[in-house]
Amino acid sequence: MDFQLGPDQRALRDGMRELLAGRFERERLRAAVEAPALDRVLWRELAEAGFFALRLPEADGGVGLGLPEAVLLMEETGRALLPGPLVACQLLAGAVDGVATGERIVALAETAGGPEPGAAPGPPPGAATGPEPGPDPGAPLWEHPADCDALIMLGGAKGADPVDQGRASGAYRSAAADVLCAPFASVDPLTPLARITNIARKTPLALDVPRLHREAALLTAAQQLGSAARTVEMAVTYAREREQFGAPIGSFQAVKHLCAQMLVRAEIARSAVYAASVTEGVLDATAAKLLADEAAVRNARECLQVHGGMGFTWESDVHLHLKRAWLRAARWGGAAAAEEALAAGLIA
Repeated sequence: MDFQLGPDQRALRDGMRELLAGRFERERLRAAVEAPALDRVLWRELAEAGFFALRLPEADGGVGLGLPEAVLLMEETGRALLPGPLVACQLLAGAVDGVATGERIVALAETAGGPEPGAAPGPPPGAATGPEPGPDPGAPLWEHPADCDALIMLGGAKGADPVDQGRASGAYRSAAADVLCAPFASVDPLTPLARITNIARKTPLALDVPRLHREAALLTAAQQLGSAARTVEMAVTYAREREQFGAPIGSFQAVKHLCAQMLVRAEIARSAVYAASVTEGVLDATAAKLLADEAAVRNARECLQVHGGMGFTWESDVHLHLKRAWLRAARWGGAAAAEEALAAGLIA
């Protein structure tokens, strides 16, 4: 398998990096932290550049490229900490009108399913239950609810529409106005969240849900990879510039080893993510997500360590990478579920 990027792929990656450097520079990033509403103008510029229609056939107005190229672009968005339901909009560009052109924004959410095995049963009919409960803690989360025009639920959301008959899988589309939600505190200031409490109306969609889940996990892994690589750059730059005891801290062996371990972690994740984009295997995508999550979270933590007290300040961008990495790591199955799936695949 050849992991070297071709000239067209390098040009695609470099063009995306240049676009984001010009339209989402650090000043815009910090402004987005204070006011996390999505920039619709930037969203349409991404669409004009072919970001959302990247994998649509040219006959349908798309670019006609594949999953490896989508991974490269998502890696750049992770590097820049670009907010928004980017993965959902790229995956659904051919299924929802207006998404490919940037006119509409959609989000993906997964239902939590039924009770976990071993969960305590509910009270018997007529039993006293006390005050009305709040939102179900297992209810799915909705990213950027105020900015989305529609929500796509995977897994058969509960709602008033009789379409839901206990199905364990499926895809449903709802207008944003038909989704009831409750505020939910997000660890990432760039990603507002809400818990979905009810859906008044939804329409079934003929989508390949397993493929959507697999590709969403892989594209999220690519974003984690971009963040992991960026924190390596940040740590190395700071280690070269910051001096202690008359020498750059990067000259000290402990800091050298820390930065080297960060680089190794990011490159291992890169190999897994790139390979999974070629094979498109379920277990390959699962492994890539697991490795990329670890690289993003641990690299951000170690970047904080290299920065010392400066890294913990609000003015530093390191904490933004850590918070986004935590949030992404919880999407599309966490580490425990990934490890179980990989173990099952090994013994199957």
